[in-house]
Amino acid sequence: MRKLLLVALLAISSILCGCSERQQLKSSLRDALKVAAAQQKAKAEYMIPIEGKLPKSFKNGEIVTAKPQDWTSGFFPGVMWLLYEHSGDEQLKEYADLFTRRLEELKDYTGTHDLGFMVFCSYGNAYRLTGDPYYKSIIEQASKSLITRFNPTVGCIRSWNTGRKENPELDYMVIIDNMMNLEMLEWCGYHDIARTHADTTTKNHFREDNSTYHVVVYNELTGEIVKKRTAQGFSDDSAWARGQAWGLYGYTMMYRMTGEQRYLEQAVKIAEYILPHLPEDAIPNWDFDADVQMKDSSAGAIMASAFIELYGFTQNKEYLTMAERQLRSLASDAYLAPLGENGYFILKHGVGHLPANTEVDVPLSYGDYYFVEAAMRYLAL
Repeated sequence: MRKLLLVALLAISSILCGCSERQQLKSSLRDALKVAAAQQKAKAEYMIPIEGKLPKSFKNGEIVTAKPQDWTSGFFPGVMWLLYEHSGDEQLKEYADLFTRRLEELKDYTGTHDLGFMVFCSYGNAYRLTGDPYYKSIIEQASKSLITRFNPTVGCIRSWNTGRKENPELDYMVIIDNMMNLEMLEWCGYHDIARTHADTTTKNHFREDNSTYHVVVYNELTGEIVKKRTAQGFSDDSAWARGQAWGLYGYTMMYRMTGEQRYLEQAVKIAEYILPHLPEDAIPNWDFDADVQMKDSSAGAIMASAFIELYGFTQNKEYLTMAERQLRSLASDAYLAPLGENGYFILKHGVGHLPANTEVDVPLSYGDYYFVEAAMRYLAL
């Protein structure tokens, strides 16, 4: 009897301890979001006079800006829409609308696959939170522009426009990041294109261990694979951390958008590959296979947001536990920038493109976006 009582008391103690830790994490995240809101408002005030540009990163004491056509352009207005949703702060809404409208020209832009990032993070959140038909019209036109990049022979939306001068048809490049642009297409009703792209990516991008290549190069005339390689990772055969994050998030999102079991199964496979490769603080090295140690907070934020959503679909507590570990790290002094510092960006220690030595150990607009999204998802549990 005493033994049973002791076991019961230990179980209760464990439950209470877990509840206490989660309440502490939620408190930390609420505090972090307050800092994040103040940072974004200060950054908006700095950026208003810089017409036609949006903030991308912070280097050598200066905010690095980007034109609307840069793949990162939608994250700054997007994060302000999210923070407005969380706080109800009308000033954030005003700034979010202002910088969202700087992207209107993207509705007719056919030069990139990244319109999902650029338009759906900005205009998508704007329409979701306001119902203003203006925002919806931009999303619908941008989706029409995006599908012009779909090649039915390959079965994918083309990512980059590069190509060999002598044989341009041999360089039809598709990157794992492209999975993130399918949400907008599903939302607009382009189901066949979005699902064909996702299915082709499942077939060709993943290795036997369920890690993903960064780039698959196709012959656009035949659909045959020319090469599998990396651009931003350590090597062609390595696991670039943010690429693994895009895959995890992309297939979890595709399950949410379609209800198709095969996408949930693929997301679980990717998750099971990622889990044992994360370090003690759960924030990945920029590449799982690289000797060069450089944390990428953006990859950690994307993973955390995806793990929370995947937990909701599977009830696998390992996914929630990992997201909690990642959020504790990101909300700590090690990664969360103090108010007024870091160029008014939220997270420190992101890695954009280490092989090219660009955006190394700096804040990144997309890291901020997915951290705020992950924090809000966790607070909503």
